[in-house]
Amino acid sequence: MALPDHATQPKPAAEPEQAIQAERRTRLLPDARRAQLVALGVAALADRTLESLPLEELSKQAGVSKGLLFYYFGSKQGFHREIVSAAFNSMLHATEPLLELPPAERLWSTLRRTVRFAREHESTFYSLVRGTASGDVEVREVIEHARATQAERVLVLFQELGIPDSGLLRIALRSWVAFAEQTLVDAALNTDMSDADIVQLLTNSLVAIATAIDPAHRESLSGVVL
Repeated sequence: MALPDHATQPKPAAEPEQAIQAERRTRLLPDARRAQLVALGVAALADRTLESLPLEELSKQAGVSKGLLFYYFGSKQGFHREIVSAAFNSMLHATEPLLELPPAERLWSTLRRTVRFAREHESTFYSLVRGTASGDVEVREVIEHARATQAERVLVLFQELGIPDSGLLRIALRSWVAFAEQTLVDAALNTDMSDADIVQLLTNSLVAIATAIDPAHRESLSGVVL
């Protein structure tokens, strides 16, 4: 007895989008799925603030339910924390000091790359800086850790130039990091001010802060001023 035609015909291949969705649902291990969701969240910062990220849309893009997203991160705040952490890590990696350079050149190089990062990732950078207003304690802790890392980089450079560590200097450097963030928002993102002029402003303001703490630092930092 002959079988019906449809029983002998091979099943049609899945449509590309269907295949992608199937792969998303079945082939990623938990760590890979978490990384995928975080990457989607960071990408979404390009045109949205942290608080307005559409969780349902991001879950759909990953091919998972919104409930599974909460399972992976525990809460909306947990997801936000991982997104902010990933975005800041990307910025810190892109602006990693080049230790083979002399201190002054290393500072200028780091600042040039920071300005470039802000301009090339404008919305993401703005969202990160504005994330300091987040009411979530864990998100703020991530931001403060990133700021502390940036201040520590300058502190190491200053120590190489013979400027001793002190509590007052650390306070000043943390304040300068906040100043630098606002300068990048106002100058790098909202004007056509050149990268070189922004780097000069940031460099000279840093030297001025250190000199205000102790005028004796002026000589140590004379080669840094642009």
